[in-house]
This record gives sequence, C-alpha cells and structure tokens, in this order.
Amino acid sequence: MLSSSVFLLAVTQPESDMFRYITLYAWHRAVVKERREGKRSLHYLMNPTTDRKTLGIEDAEIDRPVKSSHDHSLNQRFSLAARLQSFRHAIRGIALMLKSQHNAWIHATASVVVLVIGACFGISAGQWCWLVIAIMAVWTAEALNTALEFLADVAFPEFHPLVEKAKDVGAGAVLISAVGSTAIALLVLGPYVVKMLRLAQ
Repeated sequence: MLSSSVFLLAVTQPESDMFRYITLYAWHRAVVKERREGKRSLHYLMNPTTDRKTLGIEDAEIDRPVKSSHDHSLNQRFSLAARLQSFRHAIRGIALMLKSQHNAWIHATASVVVLVIGACFGISAGQWCWLVIAIMAVWTAEALNTALEFLADVAFPEFHPLVEKAKDVGAGAVLISAVGSTAIALLVLGPYVVKMLRLAQ
C-alpha cells in the first residue's frame, strides 16, 4: 500500500529532518485516504512519542476523514453559489496579503502611480498590455511568496535553516519580478516623461 511504502521510506532515511517531516506527513495523508477507502494501513506502527509529536497529529485526527474543497468539488455539480464562494475566498486571500505584508503596500502604491501616469499620458492599448502584465507579475509573485511563508511557518514554527532558505528564494522571486516590472514601466512611460520635461523647459 501507499502508506506502507511512505512509512518505510520515512523511518529508513533519518539523516534529513526536512525529508523525514515531508515523508511522514505524506504517510499520514496516505493513511487517511486508505482509511476512508476501508483499507488496512500501518498507522498502528507509528511511534506515538516521536513521529506523531513531530507532525503534531492526534489519534482522532488520523481517524477523522479529511475534507477539502477539492474533494468536495469532485462530488458536486457546477454551482454558481460555489463559484461565488471561491471568489470570496480569493478576495479574502488578497485582503490578508495586503493586511499582513508591508511589501504589498509598496506594490499597491506603485501600481496606482503607474496606472495614473499611464492614463494621464494617454498611452496606447499595446502599452497598457505591457503595464498590466508587469503589475500582474509582481502581485502574483508576492501572493505566492506570502502563501509560502504561511505554509513554512505552520510546518516549522521554530527556526529552521531550510525554511529560511525557502523564504529567501521566495523573496528573491518577488525581487526579480519587481525589477522586471520596473524596467517595463520605464521603457513604456520613460519617453513620455522625457518629452514632458523637454516641453516644460
């Protein structure tokens, strides 16, 4: 069974805490899936003082079916109310990002400034497309980085060097998108600004 394979992989590879955590978590999810399907699993072999403590899993959690929006959507027909609920979740996520991430405030300010300048200069439709792509890239990178930070904090509330590296890489992705978007904004709006300054002299 899947749970048996993942369990044996976890207990035979102790040299990496991160690897052990990921494999044990995957094993737990496999156990839940097999119990829901009525299959026998190796959950009784887990050491309650180590592995469950590592994962923060209680006995009741293993026996409790796991409900997710994905599983729920597979068993339900298309519903307009459900789609509206998905939009509400997405909007709540955006609001949470704006509330918790100071960098998002900078992105919001820069986005408004770029949009106002573009409207004042009356740029072409093609130039608007470039600006929209640039703004979208920054916001997408920031949202993914925020989600990564939340997941990392849940997995390892205490300091862990691999979590620090993961967060650094995520922040680097945001920086790359921000630099690229700034370059696009300068290429699109720069000539208009230079022309305006020359006329003002």
